[in-house]
Amino acid sequence: MTGFTVALVLVVAAAVILRWRRPAWYWLAFGAVLAALRVLARYVSVMDACGLTVPPSRWRLALARIANRPVPESRAPRILRVHLTRTGLVLRLKLRPGQDAFDVSAASDRLRHSFGMYGVTSRELRSGVVEVRMTGYDVLKRVQMPAKTDPAPMRVPVALREDGAVHYRDYRAVPHGLTLGATESGKSVYQRNLVAGLAPMDVALVGIDCKQGVELFPLARRFSALADNPDTALELLEALVTHMENVYQLIRAEQRITVNGPDAAIAADIWDLPEHLRPVPVVVLVDEVAELALFASKDEEKRRDRIITALVRLAQLGRAAGIYLEICGQRFGSELGKGITMLRAQLTGRTAHRVNDESSANMAFGDIAPDAVLAAIQIPTETPGIAVTGDSSGGWARIRAPHTSLRQAVNICNRHADRTPALPVLAAFRPMVGSLASASEPLAKATPATA
Repeated sequence: MTGFTVALVLVVAAAVILRWRRPAWYWLAFGAVLAALRVLARYVSVMDACGLTVPPSRWRLALARIANRPVPESRAPRILRVHLTRTGLVLRLKLRPGQDAFDVSAASDRLRHSFGMYGVTSRELRSGVVEVRMTGYDVLKRVQMPAKTDPAPMRVPVALREDGAVHYRDYRAVPHGLTLGATESGKSVYQRNLVAGLAPMDVALVGIDCKQGVELFPLARRFSALADNPDTALELLEALVTHMENVYQLIRAEQRITVNGPDAAIAADIWDLPEHLRPVPVVVLVDEVAELALFASKDEEKRRDRIITALVRLAQLGRAAGIYLEICGQRFGSELGKGITMLRAQLTGRTAHRVNDESSANMAFGDIAPDAVLAAIQIPTETPGIAVTGDSSGGWARIRAPHTSLRQAVNICNRHADRTPALPVLAAFRPMVGSLASASEPLAKATPATA
């Protein structure tokens, strides 16, 4: 009995320490099984208390009356599957007739309290089937990406969602994106994760960093073109427009429109071309868009109008040519001048880190997901990296990118420097780099670019 007591005390002590210092380990060792038993034991009563049950049908009432049996109880959604994950539980429910997926979504906060979970979200998989994802701990407090993700061409895992799923930046599904956030909100880390994820892929990276290159020029070995001032940025963007027009000429020449050709063989963008003819896709990263839109003289105003016009053309026409925009800034509103709202309308993917005012959040989500505005302005200052992401479908979620230091991002770019494509139209903007620096040398955020 003494040995059993000592073992029990040790197990309890280990559980307490793990829950405090390593919540993910605690969940896998103890929490997952306890939570599954708690959910299954309380399921019917919780669903009834949350109003997620339906009264018995008339034929069941008639049968009970004929058989002189008690009145049947209300029925909860049927559990199709219970799946344990590294961050929580996933329930797949079959709704009863008369129930709607919105009913489950509206009751998510009550389900969280009743089941004793950290968070509950739901989504409709198909008609009548809803997936309820429950997290057992705060997965955004210390982000740990899964060892195995599901990357694909032009699809990069960049962050972890609050429901424990991986958030991907899929350029083929959402071609252009906008990232907003105040100073020290985590935009730079998010951008580094994007570059680090794209570095091993067959893609050309083009950067515009008007802060004299302090953010992107350390990663120059993996960039096909870089600009560190508005004048060079204008020339670079107009060169990209020329590249886009050349790609369209290639697509026109290879469309394969014949009477006997199947519809699937007709080429309408670069992904329909044969692999040996397909141009390399281009991702354009703009670090601070306001520096491209501000002006103080007539000449700068003319330059600004040409820059915004080029960006709008790339946003409207660049997808089929394999050109994707990733624009970052602290604000992105109409005060930046004409053409800005037209550009913003083309940026489908929206990500907002901590912002200083509600109007900044409205710039990101006011036209696509009004509910996300409140979530964006509630991000606390002491949790940099947490962001709200959404798209034109109206859905949104809280995410957080894993912390990637500039040294780590530089090492990844250097490791894959041989994959940097040389585009003839962008040759004049190819960054000139010297010998590789030692990996043991610290690389500060403000390290000047190597000429």
